[in-house]
Parts: sequence; C-alpha cells; structure tokens
Amino acid sequence: MPVLPEPEYSPLLPLRNGHLHTIYPTLFRPEPSTAPVRERIDTPDGDFLDLDWHLAGQPENGHAAIISHGLEGNSRKKYPLGIARRMNQIGIDAVCLNMRCCSGCPNRLPRLYHSGTTDDLDTTIRHVMGLRYECVFLIGFSIGGNQVLKYLGEDPDRVPEQIRAGVAFSVPCDLSGSACKLDQSANRFYLPYFMQGLRQKIRIKAEMFPSHIDCRDINKVRTFHDFDNRYTAPMNGFRDAEDYYARASCAQFLKDIRIPSLIVQAEDDPFLSPSCYPSHEAEDNPHIFLETPRYGGHVGFHLPGGENIYWSEYRAGEFVLSFSSKAN
Repeated sequence: MPVLPEPEYSPLLPLRNGHLHTIYPTLFRPEPSTAPVRERIDTPDGDFLDLDWHLAGQPENGHAAIISHGLEGNSRKKYPLGIARRMNQIGIDAVCLNMRCCSGCPNRLPRLYHSGTTDDLDTTIRHVMGLRYECVFLIGFSIGGNQVLKYLGEDPDRVPEQIRAGVAFSVPCDLSGSACKLDQSANRFYLPYFMQGLRQKIRIKAEMFPSHIDCRDINKVRTFHDFDNRYTAPMNGFRDAEDYYARASCAQFLKDIRIPSLIVQAEDDPFLSPSCYPSHEAEDNPHIFLETPRYGGHVGFHLPGGENIYWSEYRAGEFVLSFSSKAN
C-alpha cells in the first residue's frame, strides 16, 4: 500500500501558509546557477519543440531526466532549473521540455499546449532514447506532472523499457476539480498572472491563423473554465471544457501505471481540490507512491539554507536514484 508516511519536512514558519509558500519561490528564490544548451527538434506533425539540455559532465553517462514545467511556465523558470541542477549533482543529465508556444517562439501550428498533451512528451522521450540513454526518468510539475502520469498510464504498452521511474509534484489529477478550486474567491488573485500569458498566446495565434481563432473580447474571459471552453477545448479537438477535463485528467489512468511513480501533493496546495489526492489509486496500484507533506504550497517546498536546493529537488533525486543503475 504505497501511501507513504508524512515526510519529515517543515518549512520556515511564514511559509506554513499555502499561498505564501506558492508565491515565495517566484518572487524571492535566487535563480539556480545552470548553463542550459538549447536544442530544437521536429515533431511528427510538422511543428517543433525547444529543449534545454543540462549535462552532468560525465562521459558515457547513460542516465537522463526529462523535466516538464507547469501552466504558463517554461524551461528557464526557477523550478525546472533547480531540478535540472539537482539531477546534474547526482550524475544525471537533464532535458527541460518547453511545451508548445512556451519557449519564447510561437509554434507553427494552430494548436496550443494543454494539460493532457502527451504526444510531445513521447517525441522528446524518443529523441532522448535515440541518443543512447539507457535509463530515462520523467519529472513533472503541476500540469507537467499531469502529462507525465497520463503518459505512463494511458497506454502502458507504449512506454519504453528505458523509462525507469516518474516523479510528479503538485499535480491537478482532476482538472475539473482544480479549475473549480482556482475559481474560488480565495484564489482569484492567481488568475491575472496566468491569464496575462494565456491571452497573449491566443492573440499571437489569432494573428497567425485569423480564420481559425477569434480573440475578440478575450479580456472578458475571466475564469479557467471560460478560457478552456472558448480556446483550449476547440483548439485541441475537445468538445468543450467538460470534455477536455474528463479526457485530459490523469486520475483515470493511474490504475494502469506500471512504472514506479512518486506523486507529491502538499496538503496546503491552494490549487488542488480533494479529488486531486489519489489515495485510493495509490492503495490499489503498487507502482504509485503517494506522499502528502503537510506543507509545500503549489510547486513550493522551500528549504532554508544557503545551498538554494529545495526539498522537492532532494526528494526527486532520492527517488530517481533508487531506481537507477547507479544504485547497484
């Protein structure tokens, strides 16, 4: 029954508030020192993906971690940089994936990234495996975590044997529940941050594809449900927001995961509804390890000290190494 005991993790007193803990890293964390190298790869549908490589500096390494960011994130945000640096410290190369339209360069096709996209993750995995990595790990944050878990469970026969483990933090396992939680009055101050970037992406797409996308009155779209209903769903082949949430949520796929997968959901995460904590799925599937620290906010998990390494980064490294050939 891999519902793990509550970890011995406790942040500084002011950060025992989920909202403060969520906001703190964005505003105050020093940027982790890294030296990413950008690579652009083609996708099967004629588009491209921008990847950032962080190499551990070990010849014949054979180990790589693919890292997926969250909503309106990118590969140069502090949390992907932090986890990439931690992977390098334990001798693992890191590849930070930019979801479509998140690398600073508009993609070629009308489609936009969304929480259930797994074909781009698969394209990245196949590319990395083609470079002769024998052990590959998947690490995702927020909707990136939803993508990782959905990928591992939606078609487990497709998952290559080189994938040794998955790690996911702050995952909206039930997208409908999470959208409702974010639309609550206590969370409304997050919406302008996310909507600013999403609206700008839609405006760019509308200029590129005026016959496909209408951005008139886009400033009147004020909730995630309205945005997903008007843009995310039709741009990605879903009937409406409800259809998108139902088909893209990873919760329904957890039962079929066959790869060791750590899911870390802080109890004070302001973005997650009760339906986003998959305790029953973890109890029924020996490959899922659910950990629910009391504190952490949404993609927070700060640790005091001068190293600028967060608890989530230590935890991911520990889990990955336990399923690595380096442990032998």
